[in-house]
Amino acid sequence: MKVSRTSRLNGEYRKEISEIIRTKLKDRVPQLKGLISVTEADVAPDLKTAKIYVSIYGVDETEKQKTFDALQNSAGFIRRELAAVMRMRTVPALTFLLDGSMAYGSKMDELFKKIHVDAPAEDEGEEE
Repeated sequence: MKVSRTSRLNGEYRKEISEIIRTKLKDRVPQLKGLISVTEADVAPDLKTAKIYVSIYGVDETEKQKTFDALQNSAGFIRRELAAVMRMRTVPALTFLLDGSMAYGSKMDELFKKIHVDAPAEDEGEEE
């Protein structure tokens, strides 16, 4: 199976940006709190822009928002560090977006657990 160039670039950008955030940016920006996970990178075919989806696990919503704002403000620094690591002519402009899929999945798991706990009680009432 042939893998396209953009899908390989997406994986490389995701890995490198995650490493930059984990090492260089955490030391530089004290507002970054919680666990920051780069879930996906979507590089445009012309390699001019890239959407970076991040998931942030923090104590509360205000802390998550502060962390996300600090991450957005550091997009230029991350791009500059990325240019030093990647051997490409151009490094795309980075746009960070919050990925809500993990929170949505967690919410769905809780709902399924609730349904699973409630279901046997309803079945017992019908048998009598």
